[in-house]
Amino acid sequence: MVNARDPKISGSPPIIRRLEDAAINRIAAGEVVERPAAAVKELVENAIDAGARHISIAVAEGGKRLIRVEDDGCGIAEDQLQLALSRHATSKTDGSDLLNIHTLGFRGEALASLAAVGRLSVTSRPEGRDAAVIEAAGGAVEPVRPAASGQGTTVELRDLFFATPARLKFLRSERGEMQAVTDAVKRLAMSEPYTGFELFNHTDAPRKVFAVHAETGDPAQALSGRIQAILGKEFIENAIAIDVERGGLHMTGFAALPTYSRGSAVHQHFFVNGRPVRDKLLIGALRAAYSDVLSRDRHAAAAIFIDCEPALVDVNVHPSKAEVRFREPGEARRLVVSGLRHALAEAGHRSSSTIGTDALGAFRAPPEEARVYQMDYRVGRGKARVVEQEPHGDGGLLRDMDGVAAGRVDSVDSEGEELDFPLGAARAQFHENFILAQTRDGIILVDAHAAHERLVYERLKAQMAEAGVARQALLVPEIVELGETAAEILEHAEDLLALGLSIEPFGHGAVAVQETPAILGQVDAARLLKDIADELEAGGPCGTLKARIDAVLSRIACHGSVRTGRLMRAEEMNALLREMEATPNSGQCNHGRPTYVELKMQDVERLFGRR
Repeated sequence: MVNARDPKISGSPPIIRRLEDAAINRIAAGEVVERPAAAVKELVENAIDAGARHISIAVAEGGKRLIRVEDDGCGIAEDQLQLALSRHATSKTDGSDLLNIHTLGFRGEALASLAAVGRLSVTSRPEGRDAAVIEAAGGAVEPVRPAASGQGTTVELRDLFFATPARLKFLRSERGEMQAVTDAVKRLAMSEPYTGFELFNHTDAPRKVFAVHAETGDPAQALSGRIQAILGKEFIENAIAIDVERGGLHMTGFAALPTYSRGSAVHQHFFVNGRPVRDKLLIGALRAAYSDVLSRDRHAAAAIFIDCEPALVDVNVHPSKAEVRFREPGEARRLVVSGLRHALAEAGHRSSSTIGTDALGAFRAPPEEARVYQMDYRVGRGKARVVEQEPHGDGGLLRDMDGVAAGRVDSVDSEGEELDFPLGAARAQFHENFILAQTRDGIILVDAHAAHERLVYERLKAQMAEAGVARQALLVPEIVELGETAAEILEHAEDLLALGLSIEPFGHGAVAVQETPAILGQVDAARLLKDIADELEAGGPCGTLKARIDAVLSRIACHGSVRTGRLMRAEEMNALLREMEATPNSGQCNHGRPTYVELKMQDVERLFGRR
């Protein structure tokens, strides 16, 4: 009879039984080896712990049919092989102090788990001793016997999950599993630059999928070389080197410029004491560090390495060892956020080199429809104006014409020192928003609105940090109709006063604007408040106070920047370029878009077939 309250328990008292060792091993294998990539990870980590300087991995059918890992490490003695396939048997710790872990592996579960769900063979020879081999299938272990092998260890796993066939139904396609294996090997290769790695696909004919040679030089040079070999030269060229210490934690690695952002987070790599991890705290800290320079739908690219005393981090959180817990999580978060923000600020106006390449491609292909922000709209796009300035600056001639709008700047000496500045000397304004500047070896195209938006934002943040944003009172309060939801959001935003904005409720769905930020001058209060309400509503209640304040400041800055459609004088354009050079993060606007594009002379000549 089944109990109606809990159908899983019968009416009679249940009987407690001890599971057989084979069942225990298969249950444990489900935690450690959930897919072929996990098996490869465990075996390669063992090879690294053995001191290998070259590791070769072969995989067939995404790892379902074959996984073979060969290394030149210290090897396993013949009398230790039988024990190596036992559960919780390891040479890496005696178990007395699980907070003092100096190796990647320490749980002693990998080989026993693999032997329980597949056909496993381990052949090993320590230096100066004979080789031996041990085999197991579905948990049944064969006796150790002599073998022929070079120094090191070769682990071969065939027919993964043959003992638990239901598990095979949950695996991805062969291509998907092979990609997961490749990603796992690359992450481990990033953490060990002094070790060479090779990955082969043996599904049909043997084919090399990935290979990196052992790096040389000091640790910084070796890491840079390995990261370039795996993530590409383009990443290194557009990344900032990181080296920061705080609270016993040492962070190194590379973080890409904001304008080198990606559409997903797959280009984010974290390592703690050489261990690849996917830690929520570190992922959140990275996003917070870039929150000021990236829009919500973009993701930073980075390879971050954190090293510390083993006692400061707990790696025994999950059998897969992919998660860690810091003793002081707040300190770890502050290290990542402050360290990356400082590095990004030191990069100044620097922007991604790939933007110029993208621009050259745009000259040859129709551009995709770009996202248009509210402040980018302007009236009268159909008719353009040209501004010509006399060489001596004694007045300008305005006239209307159809076509490209340009402001020609002849008052700057082409041989003057302005050309030596990173962003050069302004030569023209076209389409009433973009600035054309000339440098010694190329040209610069600047989005004046986007650039000025960033500059205003940085000024507002500086004011806010000192004593709050200065306010200017309106002679006549402006009444803005927002609707019930938006008005309620703004009425509860007490921090707006510190941002230079003073408002009061004014009936159903309306507010009265009393004061606005002085830095903005004359401003469209209705549009400003609607943008702020949208930003606060999109941020949600879970956002931190600082993040919400910065988001509102960003919206305010957008309204205080140079409007698209405003003609600028030569002095204004050059002043904007000089301020960009002196302002942190000016290489991208508040939405993460680039503020300028640089084309070298060889790029321009290539457009005209001169190269």
